[in-house]
Amino acid sequence: MSQNESQATTSDGRYMALTHNIRVFVEPAYLEDRSDPEAGQHVWAYTIEIRNEGRQTVQLKERCWEITDGNGKIEMVQGAGVVGEQPVLKPGDAFEYTSGCPLGTDSGFMVGRYTMQSADNTTFEIDIPAFALDLPTARRVMN
Repeated sequence: MSQNESQATTSDGRYMALTHNIRVFVEPAYLEDRSDPEAGQHVWAYTIEIRNEGRQTVQLKERCWEITDGNGKIEMVQGAGVVGEQPVLKPGDAFEYTSGCPLGTDSGFMVGRYTMQSADNTTFEIDIPAFALDLPTARRVMN
């Protein structure tokens, strides 16, 4: 990672990454009411906040996720925008959305990146921090 890139966990427990002056926060939550552990179905929601701390207007064009379940099985998910949108963020703006992830195991993790486009049509990637998908009773661990 360069000086412009960092990943951490914030004091409020959210995961955070900073790339190219775009800060991404993630807060996962286990959805017990949508999960069926007996059937091997576990569902998490994750809320993401994207903040433009730079000087240029940018637009989120694409997403790419790597989802790993508790058995190490990896699924790649790619597509345009997020939740049907390609938000434009002016300097100082933030965009927040919530999505979900089903897993066949009771733990896993996700990591990804967004492809952004600046006002001058330059494209670049920003990090979505790796975050754990753990049951509320599990101890939070990221290796």
